[in-house]
Amino acid sequence: MRGMAEMNGTSGSDLALSIYNRNVNFPWGNDIIIYDSTLRDGEQMPGVAFSPEQKLDIAMLLDEIGIKEIEAGFPAISDRELKTVKLIANQGLNARILALSRLRKDDIDSAIKADVDVILLFIASSPLHLRYKLDMRVEEIDGRIIDAIDYVKEHGITPSFSTEDSTRTPIQVLKRFVRIAEDSGAKRIGFTDTLGCATPEAIEYLFSEMYKYTSLPISAHLHNDFGLSLANALTALKSGARYVCATVHGWGERAGNVPLEQLVMALQYLYGIDLGIDTTRLKELSEMVSRYAGIDVPLSQPFVGENAFAHESGIHVAAVIRNPRTYEPIDPRIVGNKRRIVLGKHSGRRIIELKLKELGIEMDEDEIRDLVRRVKIEGERKGMLSDDELIKMAMEVRKSYGEGV
Repeated sequence: MRGMAEMNGTSGSDLALSIYNRNVNFPWGNDIIIYDSTLRDGEQMPGVAFSPEQKLDIAMLLDEIGIKEIEAGFPAISDRELKTVKLIANQGLNARILALSRLRKDDIDSAIKADVDVILLFIASSPLHLRYKLDMRVEEIDGRIIDAIDYVKEHGITPSFSTEDSTRTPIQVLKRFVRIAEDSGAKRIGFTDTLGCATPEAIEYLFSEMYKYTSLPISAHLHNDFGLSLANALTALKSGARYVCATVHGWGERAGNVPLEQLVMALQYLYGIDLGIDTTRLKELSEMVSRYAGIDVPLSQPFVGENAFAHESGIHVAAVIRNPRTYEPIDPRIVGNKRRIVLGKHSGRRIIELKLKELGIEMDEDEIRDLVRRVKIEGERKGMLSDDELIKMAMEVRKSYGEGV
């Protein structure tokens, strides 16, 4: 852990990591690749629909901060989607551009027309999906895998093959499809926890088994229905996955996906895996996606939320003033955020004196004591006070004491 501070350009005092963190082996080390799916799975969040211009803006910012792969969309869903993916693919970005496709010729044709670098071929594999969604038997899928991969290769595009609902599929079925895909020329293999219902232990078993079984690099696409997506992503990477899907804020269908900013920060600051991503622009990225989606970022969203580095408790504030690492694991500037000292019922004399100094207001001992009392009462009533409200309250206290003289 000592080398981590040097690697991230910070001093040791800038990190506040658990003393029980231990070095963990990641088979791919710093060669892990995050493929961002904000423009595809993220947009599947109910109520979200990005315009082509907004998608391009997001893709360009993702590229600028160092994301190596961008899943730009699902070209087969509409002509507009196809044109948007093609627009992104033809921008000359450093990131590879990916598109999703079922094992259908018309889907693949749409992805080919979009000029993408990688086509993410997928088909459901669980008994539940085979029966109630596809109405197919396992044996009927074999030929479709071969034909789809061959067709993609004929057009000079990299084929990736994934199973949907992998974590509810018998492992012998997964191995059957993996072997067919590998023999057919797929360049990577993906597994999905479509309903976010796998535990980290289940993910460890699945990805460890597949890491031993195939020579192809493995990708993980994980959902957050049980709130385990980040833990499962880290587990998948420790168990042999090289690629992992993420979205800004973890937004996506139902409870969403792996949060991009949390995955990047956990890898870099908890495990020392530096992916070369400019973390100082994560807040900027968060704000752009939120603005375009028309959905506010939760105040408590790790790293990029307004409250991620906010302090109200008097005990906390007093400690943070002396050494920020007492209640901040990293410097907020590392993610482009900032510290916020807020006033409320938990605020003590120290924070109020600090605020008064910042605002250029001088008060004597009795006035400050009265102001602290009033801040706590108002904090209990409404939760939080703004600087303007503090100024008004301070003026009222000074006026009341002036009238008493």
